[in-house]
Amino acid sequence: MASTLENKTTQELIEIIINLESEKGHMEFQISQMRFQIDQMNRLLYGAKRERFIQNTDETQMTLPFEVEQEPEPEKQQEVITYIRSKNKHENHPGRLPLPSHLPVEEIIIEPKEDTTGLKCIGNEITDQLELVPAKLFIKRFIRPKYIKPTDDTALNHEGIIADLPTFPIEKGIAGPGLLAQIMVDKFVDHLPIYRQIERFSREGVKIPSSTLNGWQESVCNLLEPLYDTLKHRVLSQGYLQVDETPIQVLDKSKKGKTHRGYHWIYYSPIEKTVFFDYKNGRSREGPSRLLKNFKGYLQTDGYNVYEIFGKKESVTLLNCMAHARRGFEKALDYDKTRAEYAMGMFQKLYAIEQKAREENLTPEQRHELRLDQSLPILNELGKWIVETYKTVLPKSALGKALAYCIPRWDNLLAYLNDGSLEIDNNLAENAIRPIALGRKNYLFAGSERGAERAAMFYSFFGTCKKNNINPFGWLKKVLEVIPNYKVNQLSDLLPQNLKL
Repeated sequence: MASTLENKTTQELIEIIINLESEKGHMEFQISQMRFQIDQMNRLLYGAKRERFIQNTDETQMTLPFEVEQEPEPEKQQEVITYIRSKNKHENHPGRLPLPSHLPVEEIIIEPKEDTTGLKCIGNEITDQLELVPAKLFIKRFIRPKYIKPTDDTALNHEGIIADLPTFPIEKGIAGPGLLAQIMVDKFVDHLPIYRQIERFSREGVKIPSSTLNGWQESVCNLLEPLYDTLKHRVLSQGYLQVDETPIQVLDKSKKGKTHRGYHWIYYSPIEKTVFFDYKNGRSREGPSRLLKNFKGYLQTDGYNVYEIFGKKESVTLLNCMAHARRGFEKALDYDKTRAEYAMGMFQKLYAIEQKAREENLTPEQRHELRLDQSLPILNELGKWIVETYKTVLPKSALGKALAYCIPRWDNLLAYLNDGSLEIDNNLAENAIRPIALGRKNYLFAGSERGAERAAMFYSFFGTCKKNNINPFGWLKKVLEVIPNYKVNQLSDLLPQNLKL
């Protein structure tokens, strides 16, 4: 190699050095990209999921434009100081928090062991204790007396008089509305798989086969199907929706022991706080396109390109999620700290304005004015910075990807300024997805396409209950009691946000 280089001219050596430097830069960039990917994978597996950002500098702290010479310290003089220190009196402990007043109270009177004959009671010392009785199965037995007229000698030829049975959720079924409601809540709210519920029933001495429980679930789904359709039409009729999707593994019956990936699409109405889940066996645009073909209004989504088709419709205004835009800069903090911190600081200002609007309970009109007055200047400044900075970074770097995400979506990111009823991000829809993520860790997959559809139904009902602070068990039990005889054109009265318990 040395002899080969000796025969090279100075110009050729310079070209070799330039090529080597270029290769070195290219390899360093590749190494940086691989480190970034490894860091992101480790973060997904082991890291914190929160994306909190705290600026290192305090904006309220003023800086001096010049250096100040330190003055020599004066000579220290000793002096004796006496003072009287007042001792603060410690306040008494406020005691335990009061227990909820709506809970039933079981009173237990404990008399002294001594003989109290002839003594006068001067009061009671009351101590409350919060206790629990595990859920118990019991038999609800309906006894209907049969009557005949006194003049009838025999009832063989007479039907007699007897009361009608109340309507049961499952015709000729032994499961009552409370039991059926608890099974559904256990599975789709507390994420308790069916086999664990069977074990719990066994501890009570009741053996219920899995086929029976699955049959009960299917019967309940068939009973609630019209109410599910009512919820769908109610959600899709709203003028503002947030849309997102999440995967679910579904058992493939054509391939034994194999699963395929399906998707639950979520449609959330922030104004009415209603949730609708729709299961599709893929992530293509066919699912939302078919469901939203008649939708008119604001549609807020992440940057997934499936949703871009809605931005081309005149009747739909597409909004993008500011949290997704911010997320790319948060990932770039370890690789381009100065510029990423600037962007994160600007996003922080935008969210501080949103928090102010919430804390002051501003009306949509007031929030609209606040955003135009304070958020719009920040967004204009940030937009100019994004365009200028993108010219100076590598497109495939962490910061370059964050900038490239924002530039084509900038108008959609600013669209939330159009109306004070709109949200700055899609986080409300993402929060509604969390129960599915928790459920996946417990039951791993849906047993069939029908099982995934059933899950979508109950995630819709219970998600709406959660958004409206409604007890899901109380709501479902009440619905199962009345829905068999309920008029179809009045089913909207039974939706979680409308039913009064």
